[in-house]
Amino acid sequence: MNETVELALLAAGTAAVVAAGGALVLHALRRRSLGAQVAAVAVVAVVGVAVGAWAGARAMFLSQHDLWALGVILIAAGVVTVASALLLGRRVGAASEALVGVARRLGDADARADGPGPPAPQELARLHRELEITSRRLEQARTREQTLDSSRRELVAWVSHDLRTPLAGIRAIVEALEDGVVDDERTVARYYATLRGEADRLAELVDDLFELSRAQAGVLQLQSESVSLGDLVSDALAGASPIAAAKGVHLEGRLDGPPAELEVSTSEVLRALRNILENAIRHTPSDGSVTVEAGSDHVGAYVSVIDTGGGIPERDLPRVFEVAFRGDAARTPGGSGAGLGLAIARGFVEAHQGDITVRNENGGCRFTVRLPLARRG
Repeated sequence: MNETVELALLAAGTAAVVAAGGALVLHALRRRSLGAQVAAVAVVAVVGVAVGAWAGARAMFLSQHDLWALGVILIAAGVVTVASALLLGRRVGAASEALVGVARRLGDADARADGPGPPAPQELARLHRELEITSRRLEQARTREQTLDSSRRELVAWVSHDLRTPLAGIRAIVEALEDGVVDDERTVARYYATLRGEADRLAELVDDLFELSRAQAGVLQLQSESVSLGDLVSDALAGASPIAAAKGVHLEGRLDGPPAELEVSTSEVLRALRNILENAIRHTPSDGSVTVEAGSDHVGAYVSVIDTGGGIPERDLPRVFEVAFRGDAARTPGGSGAGLGLAIARGFVEAHQGDITVRNENGGCRFTVRLPLARRG
């Protein structure tokens, strides 16, 4: 038993000395490739086992012939194992280089042009796939950022135009009043009324910009409450009725089935529905109609606004909800002002984990808002 312990200690001590030397080698290779370090670890392990076995054999006082045979075996096995370790190191090095290449091209379309990559250990292969996924996400994020940047520039241009118009009118009226160009009471009263109207237009534009910035920044403070879908639709129709009546557009609403219960911030959802309704009324001729359909299904609650305003060109449908997008002169999907109405509606709906879509239908448009139902219990 003592001899066994002595042999074990001798082999372990010898292997420990080799391992200490291997640690120094790895320290020297710390700036080299991962493949070189993996090969060094394998070589150190082989040398440690071989030296430990040789030392133990010598301590056992084997015959010279047996000791020589053991040495040949250890050398042959060591050479093959070291060669295998070097090959493995090259494979690991190639895989790590592929990872470096993917990381270097993060966010570029070329990052996934190299196919599945070289054969690699499971962990490196998984990392390779994760880097490719991250690259695609970064590319998509960069595309979205470019789109948003373009929308911001377009918004600035539209807002600058829409600010100049009322400001020019206000300046002209103020100068006329200051210079005494008009002095009769009726004309002065009309000028003051026009001045008030232009100021209201500016206030409305500023309010829209504020609401849009809150929606896009994700800082909306929603005061959710339980509300009936029927009440929401009724309030939206009541608010849009004067606009429809003034233009001669027939406005009606239909509720399919019992009214669903929603857990939403009433003011924001109403604002979204009113923006959609006003947009539909604005682009519907005086002899046309706007219909509101509401109900619920297995997906959630929905509100559809259907108009007879001639539809939207197919090429413009994907951009209807973009900031400041107005389309052509025949129908400006963004609404009046700086074209913020539908962009604000989308922001408010998405803040409630809902979605809003549009499609052409029967010579008009169908805008559909979907919202999740209130949780029961």
